[in-house]
Amino acid sequence: MNVFSRQRTQQGGFSLIELMISLTLGLILSSAVVQVMISNNSTERLNRSIASAQENGRFIIARLRNDLVMTGRYDLLRPELNKDVDIVVEGAFVHNNPIPVVGDFSNGLTKGVIEGAGTASDTLMVALQAPQDCRGATHGYVDEEFMVVNEYFLEGTSLKCRGFDGRVLRGLKVAVDDDKAYSLLDDVVSFQVQYGVTDNLASQDNSARPVKFIEADLLGAAKAAGSLVVAIRIALLLKADSDVLISPVSKFKLLNEDPIQPSEERLYKQFETTITLRNSKNFARSRNI
Repeated sequence: MNVFSRQRTQQGGFSLIELMISLTLGLILSSAVVQVMISNNSTERLNRSIASAQENGRFIIARLRNDLVMTGRYDLLRPELNKDVDIVVEGAFVHNNPIPVVGDFSNGLTKGVIEGAGTASDTLMVALQAPQDCRGATHGYVDEEFMVVNEYFLEGTSLKCRGFDGRVLRGLKVAVDDDKAYSLLDDVVSFQVQYGVTDNLASQDNSARPVKFIEADLLGAAKAAGSLVVAIRIALLLKADSDVLISPVSKFKLLNEDPIQPSEERLYKQFETTITLRNSKNFARSRNI
């Protein structure tokens, strides 16, 4: 009995200091684990935000390129072409005005490309022969092609397109379909456009090369001098679909516009592309100067 009593007396627990050290080390380790988890979560959200912006950018560039590459197309020999109007005159209009400016349409005097004031977004308008407009509307034609006029513009932060029957805009026909706009992509902060034009008629240059890129407000004078639009340069600023906060927000310079400073502390991505209008280039090469 005495031996057992001595053994129990000699046994002891942790001291207060040891417990405090253990608790402190445990708190430090727990805090480190929490910080790693928070960092991993923030990194994952940032990666998702970047991937979302990249995906949206690739989508809208591909969509616009697919829509715009056929600008200026007009084939008199296509059997699908509706011939309710003088197609020779209509073909000449499309070839000479693939990018309509304000005043080109007798029944749509305000329709045409528009240069946004300051850093405001631009409005793009194109003409071509097609079976439907950018929204998929056929404007009453059945399995036929006609003169399509598509308009692209920014409304709020939504990039939209609106399609017209060019014959209605020229005062040759009564509208059948409405002209409601269709949203292509949301979270667009800025949409800017420049137009690559050939040299004027007096230069005797028939190469169809874009000698310079100009804004919409200069396009009317260039066309009057005999220049043709053979390329379109587009720039977009997109906001990532995420709640990731980025501070400070960088400034972005789209084409030759003044730098844009977004107001929200979000992730933004800038995208640019140049689209060659092959139909307009072919027409420019075929002109007798």
